[in-house]
Amino acid sequence: MKAGVQTLIAYRMNFFGFAIGGLIYCFVMYYLWKAVFGSSGSDNFMGFSMVDMTLYLFLSNITSQLTFSSVCDDVGEEIKYGTIVMRLIKPVNTDMSYLANEMGGNGMKFIISTMPMIIGIEIYRFFAVGQVMFHIGSFALYLVSVILAYLISFRVNLCFGFMAFYVKNLWGMNILKNSIINFLSGMLIPLAFMPDFLRKTLEYMPFSSMNYTPVMIYMGKYSIYETVFRLLVQAVWAVIIYALSKIIWLGAIKRLSVQGG
Repeated sequence: MKAGVQTLIAYRMNFFGFAIGGLIYCFVMYYLWKAVFGSSGSDNFMGFSMVDMTLYLFLSNITSQLTFSSVCDDVGEEIKYGTIVMRLIKPVNTDMSYLANEMGGNGMKFIISTMPMIIGIEIYRFFAVGQVMFHIGSFALYLVSVILAYLISFRVNLCFGFMAFYVKNLWGMNILKNSIINFLSGMLIPLAFMPDFLRKTLEYMPFSSMNYTPVMIYMGKYSIYETVFRLLVQAVWAVIIYALSKIIWLGAIKRLSVQGG
């Protein structure tokens, strides 16, 4: 975890560039959805007001930063250049070493980036609605959901990273994977805007647990019973994908063949 913090500090311009790029994306999407609401001739679109949509866009960006995992790239690069052998010969759990490293970096992200953005969102909501909308209970449940979302994201990316044992280079496939996850997780379009059958299907898949569920919990779109149910869905997927990653690892490690070793 300490190494993860040091890495973030050492390459802080990369982090700030990533954060600023996310903010620019949010503002671009804000004006896009503002045009959609304007053309609809209604203050409410698919159950979302413009204030809700603005909150969703920025919260989705914050959540994606907190749940982002680069373990797929890390595993792929280490296999490509042969450096993974140094990790394998050490008396440490391989996937847990990746996890601890990322958790250190994400902890710094929460302090440096997330909290200021949350404060900014709540200030906007106060002036837009005319009253304090922040609820400590929803925020606490949001944090629990984000932790579960990150564990799912980490394991999904780890499973995908293990494919490098077979295909050696994941660059192109990784771009495709990120695009699919961004769509299915509700980061690009809220799942509530999709047809009922597709929405209900996606809500039970692990992808919605990686972004959509935490955001909707923060916004208070779920009842307390539905919130508990969604958290249980996240926990179940976290366990399932953890087990899947262990199974894939047992098969992948037998096929280790590095190009740079």
